Amino acid sequence: MRSLKKVLLSSTVAMTALAALLTASAQAAEVNVYSAREENLIKPILDRFSEQTGIQVNLITAGADELTTRMELEGVNSPADLLLTVDVGRLHRAKEMGLLQPVESAVLEQRVPSQYRDSEGYWYAASLRSRVIVYDKDRVDPAELSTYEALADPKWRDSICIRSSSNIYNQSLAAAMVAHDGVEATEEWARGIVANMARPPQGGDRDQIAAVAIGQCQLAVVNTYYLAGMINATSADQREQAAQVSVFWPNQDGRGAHINISGVALSQHAPNREEAVQLMEFLVSDEAQTWYAEANNEYPVREDVPVSDTLAAWGEFKADDLALDQLGVHNAEAVRLMDRAGWR
Repeated sequence: MRSLKKVLLSSTVAMTALAALLTASAQAAEVNVYSAREENLIKPILDRFSEQTGIQVNLITAGADELTTRMELEGVNSPADLLLTVDVGRLHRAKEMGLLQPVESAVLEQRVPSQYRDSEGYWYAASLRSRVIVYDKDRVDPAELSTYEALADPKWRDSICIRSSSNIYNQSLAAAMVAHDGVEATEEWARGIVANMARPPQGGDRDQIAAVAIGQCQLAVVNTYYLAGMINATSADQREQAAQVSVFWPNQDGRGAHINISGVALSQHAPNREEAVQLMEFLVSDEAQTWYAEANNEYPVREDVPVSDTLAAWGEFKADDLALDQLGVHNAEAVRLMDRAGWR
């Protein structure tokens, strides 16, 4: 009997220890996200993931270059599980730096169209945006607009506001043009853009829109979500500036408007791989895609998820179906040709 009690006691202790271990393991379930997106643009949906799964999301936000440098310095000891950032160019750089690992996921492959994910599975789009032409409603007849290439026409001399060539969005637009038109034609286009600038490049996309609104230029090239954000801003000034411009979708008779993404990638040394992939899959779920559309005014990756009312008001458009990994492939050449063209 005493021997049986010992066995039972030992079993009880072992089971208690195992239960404690399992509880600790469950409590420790987490995923560490390095995000180049502003906290308010991503944290709400990460919180919903935690609520549904019990997995804690530890969020670190900083600039994309700062985060990739940090991951590189941390090496195998990096706590980063996921890198969240905007623009394919940045994701491509992270891949080239050896900071990422490929992910095979039936969910991601089913829900993310092939042109919006890396051909080897190193990154996947979470949302889409287009880089469009916005124009002064009072001074520009949209019938005069057609393509990105046509912005280099001398008729637009001293008319265009656009960001610096150091901006990744412009680099990716130029990279897409290299993929479609070749280096020589794209460099000639860049020279035409420089000649047509109303002022030296300065500020971000919202600043370009504001410059059109106050008459400093007639046209600007910007990402869609910036204008959508101004339309829905709490600031009356921003709403008034947004009301002064309209959206023009370029290249609708040809390849379609330039597309870029916000995307997510799995870190090379992710300590919580399973949880990280689970979060990647959640970001293309019905709930997350709807949130991206409604809260951030970004285009969903999935065609079965409706866009926000703001984006719907701009109408449907033809999107360039270029495989977006080509933007990374041609980035370096795009930067060099813009520099040769004098685009500062």
